Amino acid sequence: MSDRDDFGAFLIGFVVGGLTGAVAALLLAPQSGEETRTLLKEKSIELRDKASQSAEEALARAEAAAAEAGANYEKLAQEVKTRGGEVIEATKKAVSRKRGTVETAP
Repeated sequence: MSDRDDFGAFLIGFVVGGLTGAVAALLLAPQSGEETRTLLKEKSIELRDKASQSAEEALARAEAAAAEAGANYEKLAQEVKTRGGEVIEATKKAVSRKRGTVETAP
């Protein structure tokens, strides 16, 4: 349990340190505030576009997986119907054979 607590503390320290470093880098950057804001805006637009593209790709993969699952469902449902009918027929034959055996028994 202590290892988990230590890792959690490390992770929090890592994130806080990273954010502090990012803020310091922005404040001490050799470019002007206007240039920094422009750079940040461009990077945010770039990241938004990448996120949008990734979301579209994930949606396409999910739709393909859903279509494949639907096709597999249809095949499985048909197979269950077929085998269920076979089991019912075999059961009916077995019951009628047993009835015939019971009726002929003394």
